[in-house]
This record gives sequence, C-alpha cells and structure tokens, in this order.
Amino acid sequence: MAFNSSSIYNSSKARNFFKRFLRQSRNPSYSPRTAVPSLYPLLDFRPINPRREPICLNIRKISSYCTRVPHNLKNCTSSSSSSKGSVFAKNFSGTATDPLKSGAKMTVAAAPCIKDGSLMANGKVVLTGVPSNVAVYPVSDGLSSSSSPSAAFLGASSSIPSSRHVFGLGVLEESKFVCLFRHKIWWMIPRFGSSGSDIPLETQLLLLEVREKSAVCDDISSGQSANNTFYVLLLPVLEGQFRATLQGTMANELEFCVESGDAHVQTTQVSEAVFINSGDNPFELIKESFEILEKQKRTFAHINHKKKPTHLDWFGWCTWDAFYKDVNPQGIKEGLESFLEGGCPPKFLIIDDGWQDTFNEFQKDGEPFIEGSQFATRLSDIKENSKFKVSESGGSSTNLKELIHHIKENYGLKYVYMWHALAGYWGGVLASSEALKKYNPKLAYPVQSPGKLGNIRDIAMDSLEKYGVGVIDPQKVYDFYNDMHGYLASSGVDGVKVDVQNLLETLGAGYGGRVSITRQYHEALDKSVEKNFVDNNLICCMCHNSDSIFSSKNSATARASEDFMPNEPTFQTLHIASVSFNSLLLGEVVVPDWDMFHSNHDTAEFHGAARALGGCPVYVSDKPGKHDFKILRKLVLPDGSILRARYSGRPTRDCLFIDPVMDGKSLLKIWNLNKLTGVVGVFNCQGSLSRVPKNKTIEVSLGVLQCEIYTVSPIKVFKENVDFAPIGLIKMYNSGGAIEDCTFGDSIRIKARGSGLFGAFSSKKPRCCKVDKKDEDFTYSSENGLLTVNLQSESSFKEIEFVY
Repeated sequence: MAFNSSSIYNSSKARNFFKRFLRQSRNPSYSPRTAVPSLYPLLDFRPINPRREPICLNIRKISSYCTRVPHNLKNCTSSSSSSKGSVFAKNFSGTATDPLKSGAKMTVAAAPCIKDGSLMANGKVVLTGVPSNVAVYPVSDGLSSSSSPSAAFLGASSSIPSSRHVFGLGVLEESKFVCLFRHKIWWMIPRFGSSGSDIPLETQLLLLEVREKSAVCDDISSGQSANNTFYVLLLPVLEGQFRATLQGTMANELEFCVESGDAHVQTTQVSEAVFINSGDNPFELIKESFEILEKQKRTFAHINHKKKPTHLDWFGWCTWDAFYKDVNPQGIKEGLESFLEGGCPPKFLIIDDGWQDTFNEFQKDGEPFIEGSQFATRLSDIKENSKFKVSESGGSSTNLKELIHHIKENYGLKYVYMWHALAGYWGGVLASSEALKKYNPKLAYPVQSPGKLGNIRDIAMDSLEKYGVGVIDPQKVYDFYNDMHGYLASSGVDGVKVDVQNLLETLGAGYGGRVSITRQYHEALDKSVEKNFVDNNLICCMCHNSDSIFSSKNSATARASEDFMPNEPTFQTLHIASVSFNSLLLGEVVVPDWDMFHSNHDTAEFHGAARALGGCPVYVSDKPGKHDFKILRKLVLPDGSILRARYSGRPTRDCLFIDPVMDGKSLLKIWNLNKLTGVVGVFNCQGSLSRVPKNKTIEVSLGVLQCEIYTVSPIKVFKENVDFAPIGLIKMYNSGGAIEDCTFGDSIRIKARGSGLFGAFSSKKPRCCKVDKKDEDFTYSSENGLLTVNLQSESSFKEIEFVY
C-alpha cells in the first residue's frame, strides 16, 4: 500500500492458514517411478456466504502442470494436522509428470530478435524503442543439443571504455512482472509491477507474464487453459570479469548495468550480459534457463549436479539468537540438555559467531562505545577464543575438541558446524597478528557499487568503509581456509557456515574486480571444504549477489533471506514471502535455507508450517528452556529426522505476480512435492502496518470464528518534516489503550502504561530514544516506518521520548 495519507492501521493478529492438498490415485497400477500424483486439484474456495465461508482462497495453477479433475468440492473431507486446521483432498483421478525432472519440456517458442526497434520473444513484443547499440546474440552452437531455440543473450556496445556501463534495453509497459532485487547488499526481496519504472536498481531476475489480447477464461474445466499466456525470463549474468544487473527509469525504460568493480578493468562491449528465454511454464522456464547457463558459462553448477549436505534432513539448533556473541560451552550444554529433557534433541548444531579469537582496536575499555565500530572487529587467530579454553576443577582444562567430543557423546549430535566470515571475520583479519601474517593480509577500504547505494544502505558496510577490512591475499586464501578448516576438523567439527560473503564485491580494486576476487575466494573455499569435511558440509550466508550465485560450483545450500528477527513483528511475513520468491532463483543453484526460528514465539506456527514445505533444513535458535515441543513434534520425527520435501518451496503460479505482503488482499500459496504426494501451504503474509488515505475504505474478509482488531492512529507532522503516529503496545489486542498522552515540542514525548513492545509510525528514523530519561535501544524499519521500543520496567507509567 502507498504511504501517502493520514492514518495508520495495525493488525494485532495475523491470519495464516496452513492447508495441505494431497491427491490419491485410483489407478491400482500407479507407480511412483513413472508418475507423481497431480498437485492440481481445481479447488476453489469462494465465499458463497461471507459470514460462513473462509477468506477467498483460489487454489488454481498451483504447480507447473495441469491435470483435469472433477470440479466437485464434495470430494473434500477435513482433518486436523495443525492448530489452524487442514484440508485433505482425495478421490481425484489423474497423474502428471514431475515438472522439475530434466525430461520435462516446454512448448517450443520463437527465438528472441529485434524487429522494427522492438525486442521480440515468442513472436510477441516485449520491449519497444530498443536502442541501436543493443544486439541479440545466440547461444553457442556447441550447446544446440541441450539448449532451447527460445534462448539468447542480449548485449550492447559503447565507444568509450569504462569499468561501468549503463545500457538502455527499451521501454517496458503494461506487462505484469515479478523481479528479485537486492534491497540490501546482502539480501534479495521480490517486487511486483507492470512497467519499467517499477523495476528497482540491483534487479537480478525479471519474470514477465505476457498474455494474448483475448481474455483468459478462469474456468479451466470449460475446456480452455492458460495456453494464451507465456512467460519471458531475463537474467543478468556474469560475462568475464563483469557482472550485470537490471534497473528501470521513470520513463519506463529497462536498462542493464555492467560493472567490474576495478577501475583498471574496462570494456566497450558485452555480448552475454543478459540472458533471455521464454516458455509457457514459469518453473520449467527458470530451470531450463539455468541448465543452459550452466553449460554455457561453466562458472557454476545446477543444484541437481551438486552433493547436498546430509545435515539437511535432520533437526538442528543454532546458538545465535540463544546467546548471540556470548555463546560459551556451558550455555551450549544447557541448551542441548533442555532439548533432550523435552524429548526432541537436535542432531546438528551450529556454533555461531562468538567462538573465534578476535580483536577490535577501535573499542577500548573505559571509553564510550562508537556505534558501527563493532563491525571493525578482526580475526587474530584461527583457533578458538578463551571462552572455549576453560580451566576446570582439579586442575584439568578443556578446549573446543573436548567440548565437541562431550556433546556428541552425551546428546546424540551427528554434526557440529562452526561459523566464520568469508574474509575471516566482519572486519577481515588482523594484519598485525603473528599467527596470520603468512596469509599476506592488507588493509583495504570497501567501495560500494552506485547501484547498491541507490537502495537501502547498511550500517556494517558504512562502518567498514570508514575502518577498513583486513583482506587476505587471494593467492593465500586457500592456505588460510585449509589451515582453519583442518584445525576445526581435527577438533571434531563436521562443517562450516560461512557468512558475510558479499563483502568481497566491494574489495575487487587491485584484484581484477569483484567477479575475479569472488571467484578466487569461492574456489578456495570449495577446495578446502572438500578436503577437510565430508558430505560437502557448507552453508553459505549473506551471499545474494550474482557474483556469488554464478560462481557457485560446489556449495549446495545457502540462506535464502535476511535473518529471522524475533523482535521485529512486521518482518515475519516478509521473511516467508521473500524466501519463497527468492527460491525461484536460488533454488536452481542451492538448497535454500529458510534460517532458524524460535519454537516458543508468537509466530512459531507460521514459521514452522512454512519450513515444513520449504524443502529446507529445519532448525531453531531457542534459548535454553524456552521451547514449544508441540510445534517441534509436528516437524521432527522421534529419531531426529525431518520430513523434508523434495524441491525448493516456491509460490504457486497464480501467486507469482501478486504482492502477498502489501497489496492488502492476496494470500501466498507455496507448493512442493514429496515422493508420492504434494503439499501446498496457504499463508496470510499481509503487512500489519499500512498508511491509509483519508476517507479510504478498507475491505476485510474473515472466516468463522476468526477476528482482527485494527488500531487507527492519526498522523501528525513534527517539525515540518517528520510524519508521526503512536500505535501502542502492538502485541495487545487494544494496542492504543496503552497511550495516555503524546506531545510535540523539541522532541516527541509519549506517556504510556504497561510493558512490552511499543510501536509507532515514523517517516524518519529518530536519532535516539529515551525511556524514563534513560537511553533505550529501538528498532526502525525504513520500508514501512515501524518504530518499536521494548518497555521492560514494571512501573505503571512510562515516558517515552523520541529525539530527531
């Protein structure tokens, strides 16, 4: 919804539905080797009586194929497999080929070309006003046996050599699309629109829906289908030392940017910067395109050609949210003990940030803390820090090796992973460290891409631009990884989670550019993991740039979205939506990791249900003793294994071009397949904070015994440039009842009662927040303006002050 008016509403209860649709075949000769039960029962939940029926759920075009079945809801019976209920659809006939097997083929489409100044795909106009310096280049003849005639590359030329070019491709109008773009340097999220002006900077996938002029009949059972709809995929890729992205202009022009990240690496022409393909099935189209690019580029491997880590099929625990950097051996033991007592012990453990030996020269005892300086912390040794070298009673001592041996023996762990950053630590490595001098580290100052700076800035990168990064010589980085991984393996460690990966894109100057340094580091990492750990036990994280994606030859799993943030109430729905849409791209290269969540959390059922069908690992970051075993037992079998679906959970076809987070009306459906059955989850991911125009009507649909409470707060202007509206205790039904007074002066002062998470809308981020005249931490979302502060004291009334 547009932020352009005068009131706020806040939903205190997210409506989420987790419904499974399964198909049983009547055919007694049905064989799982030759067919998969159809995941396309044309179930259509439409409210005949809005007071009796649920919110409209149109379960159509769920998968990437269609099987004709009777449109008869009498064939549905219901059962209970979650707290929100579920539906079990049975007695439908028909089978269908698995759409994601390599044998599945799309309808052959016409080759892309430029005709009369228009870019054509499948004989239809995609872009108009194509500049004369843009050309279409065919996929090489050597791949003709496996490539599609509908695929090609787009390139362009300039008379001036440069390390960064922005080329126009043409005008895009009146064509529904979904794109994936990097809103932050580390992560992608989806965006939806219909013209070039809607396409943001740093777009890395663009999928267009192209329809014939004749209307598409919605009643598939009448004999028509969606054959008059096809899809066009544009993927900006790597070409040599250059990396490409897409972006739009206010004039609806679609552009592509190519950059090397090194002023000395220049070009005047690219011919394989943007890949284009088309077809009548979006899922097959994306899969086929990545298979073509895998053979054409030879810089990455498709997920089907990689060895998947075995931890994916076991329940896990990560220490991050449980302890943050205060992780220690005693806390790890206490956490594992509490899982064991509850009858659901994890089988893999990630010891996250906090175990390494680091040093920060910008933080000194007795001096005030400087915000951002924490990211300048650098690695000083490859071994564990003093917390993991503990002297025990009787004069004995323990270390990392003894800890891992103990927890595997006593708590049944199969795998232990350790966290580290791709550059060693957030600030790289300490150049003055005697233990690390042999890797030739040098202090370098990151340079961010202009395209990246056009979206959301990141405090970590802004800080590192100031403090610098200790960069390991790319020629020595394999030795660094091999030494560290060899030590960890000798201590009983089974794998690593490697974080902060996109930092490398800012450090390419002097090393041949961002693509070159990224590729060198990834090749060294893959080689070390293969040597020191079995089963390709590597989790990649903060790696959503095309430099990393198209340099991924071995790594087989990666985090699929920004962190699960337990204290960010409005982030929970965006998290689920982002992961599912990001999996359209990431799922062709890695197994998307949906991140940890908390089993004892307001949104635990929502997150747990999503991970049940995500085809992803399932792991939590609960604090010791803070668990909901009822939810965990819906995800984890008694032996600690999980029921992981076969593919990456992605939006159903009819959800691809709608905004399930902010359009205020659409539900998100995510589909997947098991060996013999299919699974679909339906989620209400609509944001809980929106700015509503004055006198605007909001339509709300509710099912039986479902309710929502909205807090409406008028927006007032503070000092002529800040729009502000208090909301109240956002986890309470009557949120606004906690607000006693709100006054504007030199600052904004609110008198509130109660304790818990207090929320407000603010068009700008405050400089600081005080609660009862004491500085208090707060969170702020620049995307929707939600400002939150945790009121912790037990006093009846509190004074909150926001200073701008």
